[in-house]
Amino acid sequence: MARSDGRLSHDLIPGEKGPQDACGVFGVWAPGEEVAKLTYFGLYALQHRGQESAGIATSDGRSILVYKDMGLVSQVFDESSLGSLRGHIAIGHTRYSTTGGSTWENAQPTLGGHAGGTVALAHNGNLINTVELREMVDSEHAGRTVRGEIARGNTSDTALVTTLLAADEDKSLEEAALDVLPNLEGAFCFVFMDEHTLYAARDPYGVRPLALGRLERGWVVASETAALQTVGASVVREVEPGELIAIDENGLRSYKFAEPKRKGCVFEYVYLARPDAVISGRVVHEARVEMGRQLAREHPVEADMVIGVPESGVPAATGYAQESGILFGQGFVKNAYVGRTFIQPSQTLRQLGIRLKLNPLEHSIRGKRIVVIDDSIVRGNTQRAQIRMLREAGATEVHVRISSPPVQWPCFYGIDFATRAELIATGLGVEEIRASIGADSLGYISTEGMIAATNQPPSQLCAACFTGEYPIELPEDGRIGKHVLETLPIEIASGHDRSITLAPEDRVDRSSRSGGSDAEGVGTGVSGGGSGALDHP
Repeated sequence: MARSDGRLSHDLIPGEKGPQDACGVFGVWAPGEEVAKLTYFGLYALQHRGQESAGIATSDGRSILVYKDMGLVSQVFDESSLGSLRGHIAIGHTRYSTTGGSTWENAQPTLGGHAGGTVALAHNGNLINTVELREMVDSEHAGRTVRGEIARGNTSDTALVTTLLAADEDKSLEEAALDVLPNLEGAFCFVFMDEHTLYAARDPYGVRPLALGRLERGWVVASETAALQTVGASVVREVEPGELIAIDENGLRSYKFAEPKRKGCVFEYVYLARPDAVISGRVVHEARVEMGRQLAREHPVEADMVIGVPESGVPAATGYAQESGILFGQGFVKNAYVGRTFIQPSQTLRQLGIRLKLNPLEHSIRGKRIVVIDDSIVRGNTQRAQIRMLREAGATEVHVRISSPPVQWPCFYGIDFATRAELIATGLGVEEIRASIGADSLGYISTEGMIAATNQPPSQLCAACFTGEYPIELPEDGRIGKHVLETLPIEIASGHDRSITLAPEDRVDRSSRSGGSDAEGVGTGVSGGGSGALDHP
């Protein structure tokens, strides 16, 4: 579906919003390697986790340079921009916004700093005490103007953390991190850096995945193990919940800043993560196949063929076919090149049934009873369109099976679902949903069956979007949500003006390369291909 911003959503038709992914983070410490290119390919492997913006920061030991822009990884970077990002440390980010709007100002990595050093930070997850953190920023800067990312209009929770990490000039970044991290509530996987050291941290609940890998001449951290393997790194282990890792010329150091209380996101297994990712020792593809087998046990039906909705429904469809003995087949053809389009269909074209993402494979479907496997139902409009397409292609019966329970609650830990009022399962029972989408039958996997397929103890998983039981307590005052910081006033240096004039005593020389500087004198541009990012509002 073509959205107003030119991107295609997870869904088939206008107005339908599927579950939007969490962000992807990547970090590398590797002297002698092309760290910007390693990060580019790592982000490319994590593109499914966020398609709004992308960015990379590098350090050569003297200065940190950042290049970021709106768009996909392959659209933001080219040989020229990557060639400008030199050094032995890099972090990267590909974003879907969960706090703060989808704007250039909110793209990551974020930058902060003072006379003692610079910090660049990338974040996967979502903090729930953002208002409290904003108040901490105000307190830390009492009597002084808040500068840096916030001054340039950044309204993300990530900008608050970056500002807090750089608030005390008397502390090293490592000391500041050990002070700040215990104050953060919610889900976070951070990769961050100063001029000399790469850091990685994961919240005590381990809601989002973060893995550590080894290169021949360095170390890598990434949101998913698949990104480590993409760049030729061997998987060492997961970054533990409540752990801070530091990597520099002295090797790897580990700190425990909080006691672990594991509550990994079960939706990573259902939909978010790549099928070749490994989370807590479980291959995601195997978990999805087992969910399909469990669906067949819980909701059998007489049919001629099982099909999966590409791509996330296919592994579960394979499992359903294996368990039920019903033939597995291909019912939809996916346009592999659908990702972005700036040409939006007119109302007339929509009425003609323009299908940008999927087409039914008519010769396989005609005259058959079909079982359609999908990962979730949000509003129901996508499934309604799919069923109509299958019936038009000649299916005699369409039975829908969903490899997750009904989504009834919003996520505050890094996934952007529709609002609770828009979730079809909030107000309707299974039989009413079946009638609404036009299926002959409908079956959801049970919560217990879904969790069992992950091979994880139920006590160590978050299933709040299905159960409404939030493991990390939400603010009682209700001050939470994607745009909460955009509604709060804050004293800033000069709004969205990036060319901030500093008093001589505030200026810090960070870079010998060309490029602008932010409110702390931190370089915000790179020479060559990277300089264009500064021209975007």
